[in-house]
Amino acid sequence: MDVFELTRALVDIESVTGNEERVGGFLCDYLAPLAAAFGGTVERIEVEPRRFNVYANWGEPQIATLSTHIDTVPPFFPSREDDDYIWGRGSCDAKGIAASMIKAVEAMLAAGERGFGLLFVVGEERNSAGAYHAARMPRGSRHIVNGEPTENRLALGSKGALRYEVVASGKMAHSAYPELGESAVHKLIEALANVLRIPLPSDPTLGPSTLNIGTISGGRAPNVVADEARAEILIRLVGDSAETKAALARAVAGEPGGKPLAQLREILEIPAVRLGALNGFDTMVAAYTTDIPAFGGQWGEPLLFGPGSILVAHTPDERVPKQQLLDAVQIYQGIVRELCKSESK
Repeated sequence: MDVFELTRALVDIESVTGNEERVGGFLCDYLAPLAAAFGGTVERIEVEPRRFNVYANWGEPQIATLSTHIDTVPPFFPSREDDDYIWGRGSCDAKGIAASMIKAVEAMLAAGERGFGLLFVVGEERNSAGAYHAARMPRGSRHIVNGEPTENRLALGSKGALRYEVVASGKMAHSAYPELGESAVHKLIEALANVLRIPLPSDPTLGPSTLNIGTISGGRAPNVVADEARAEILIRLVGDSAETKAALARAVAGEPGGKPLAQLREILEIPAVRLGALNGFDTMVAAYTTDIPAFGGQWGEPLLFGPGSILVAHTPDERVPKQQLLDAVQIYQGIVRELCKSESK
């Protein structure tokens, strides 16, 4: 398969988070002959029943590992292509990236090069389960090149994420007599209004921290004073989270001395990361989070690079430019060779 055919083959295997088994099996079958022909190994590393990471390695010491995720967000839709793009769920996030990595490895092996591996992980789109599992099983890699859509530029850093559930409680009553109840919806709205007024920090490299109220739910019926309501919020971190957490606590506490408007339940925190650059490579900053914090440095110094644009990932128009796939095959080789060269000095 060429890189276009491999991208489409991967995209056409539905692998919404939690359902990665088939695409993982495909990758194992595809990589097995490559391992056999060039003295490598391929492993299925179980993360959960019917969910596994795929790890392939050629040569020791392992200087660089090319890694990306094999799960996608819903809904699944299959691939198609035109003169300029390959379309479909996961085409840019991140199955086109996986295909580019594999073709880069094929070219380097054919050229007699060794000292690198491939690591494909499950669960990045939900909780980085595969990356956390891989961090507990390091293989001595000195550098990990994580694949996410960066439009073929090396990322100088990526923002972190702070996710909360905001929960308000009240007392149910007939809406004709609101004085007999206490509306959780009203309290939640007031708390969220305070949250939206929080000044968020900015970083010279990573840019501004941003906040999104993603979901709101609650109440029983229009004529019932709501006894419960909740919202989910996500903040993109650009530095230490302590000040932002304190501001959130003040926002939901309401007036000093009064009853709290809501409670904060922390769901997830992923720190912002700052990444290295290599001479001769274009750079950018990623406003999204990646598996890099979950790897915890256990797979080596991280870099972030991949074809495709994050602006079309997770959308009905997800696609990856064919030229970027072709270029990425060459650039991944250049990155690995540069890392190998730096290690040999």
